[in-house]
Amino acid sequence: MAPDEVIRMSQLINLLWFALIALSFLWPVYKSRQTERHRIDLIRRLEKKRGSRVVTMVHRQEAISILGIPIARYMNIEDSEEILRVIRLTREDLPIDLILHTPGGLVLAAEQIALAMRRHKGKVTVLVPHYAMSGGTMLALAADEIVMDENAVLGPVDPQIGSFPAASILAAVERKAIDRVDDETLILADIARKAVIQVKDTLTHILTGKMDQTGAAEIADVLTKGYWTHDYPLTVDDLQKMGLNVNTGMPKEVYMLMDLYPQPPGRRPSVLYIPMPYRRENGSQG
Repeated sequence: MAPDEVIRMSQLINLLWFALIALSFLWPVYKSRQTERHRIDLIRRLEKKRGSRVVTMVHRQEAISILGIPIARYMNIEDSEEILRVIRLTREDLPIDLILHTPGGLVLAAEQIALAMRRHKGKVTVLVPHYAMSGGTMLALAADEIVMDENAVLGPVDPQIGSFPAASILAAVERKAIDRVDDETLILADIARKAVIQVKDTLTHILTGKMDQTGAAEIADVLTKGYWTHDYPLTVDDLQKMGLNVNTGMPKEVYMLMDLYPQPPGRRPSVLYIPMPYRRENGSQG
């Protein structure tokens, strides 16, 4: 082979290698953008169907692509900031549909979102296709209506202090003489007692108006006092027996949307909505 041909062949190989490397970087970006477009299209479709503003808050367990280390995602302050922002951007009388899939998270974030949902004048519906535990349950209770898959579950809202349930810390202290309990445990018990009271008061507040004060306080007591373990599944039947407005008329678009939230290797926003104010135009809803 002539020297010129060898050089051209070498250049062609280098060019192919460069193209493959560039493609390996660009392809995941393209797929991510494509998935996000599909999500937006489905959100638009669901908004037209229900005459509402649709917001998703989906927390999946994700993995770092290089090391494969699992990262559990939870409700945090960033989520509450985004949800509060979308509520501000939404016309007061426009219904809001929150698609919720979460193991829970920071109590402060859950309380902020729940109180903002209660103040919204339009109807607020929480749709739970799979599960909404702990703080996610608090959000569901703040809604005017809860729509669940017939196999979906909510969970107790008993606060956790570190890695222990607040109710269990209190129970442990009550079973021992005070002189046999160390100062650190007593401090934890004091924090636990306050946490239970605070979460119960919040739940009672967001439930009042949907039912009488006594009924709201009873449900808040059951969900915060540690009668079950923190991951105990509360089914549709359980929730309906409590007197909550729960039905199973889940729109098919919600399931289709959840299919677009796989457990990807990289990070993605957990709250998604169309970032613009919605105003009434030509008699339309949004």
